[in-house]
Amino acid sequence: MLTITPDVAVLARFGRALADPIRCRLLLALREAPAHPSDLAERIGVSRTRLSNHLACLRDCGLVVAVPDGRRTRYELADERLGHALDDLRTAVVAVETDRTTCPDADAEACCR
Repeated sequence: MLTITPDVAVLARFGRALADPIRCRLLLALREAPAHPSDLAERIGVSRTRLSNHLACLRDCGLVVAVPDGRRTRYELADERLGHALDDLRTAVVAVETDRTTCPDADAEACCR
């Protein structure tokens, strides 16, 4: 059963998804077009097992959906507006002090390439 999630929970789910570089790359790939897991694994350069775990996380976060496609499953963004949000986040200017390392994810630059 699908439910509508409140604003703060949506942001928390989006943040959880973006906390991992592989999930960032998956979301960006799905922003371009729906895809099958084997194609996604090859495209972002990870094993299918690892990809499967990340797709499960993105499904749990409510950001992607699995769509039956004959004998296969295709994945796509749950809402096309997520693609626009990803574009907005990628082009946002962030103020980062290079000499500070208080952020728990100091290697944030590795995300979403």
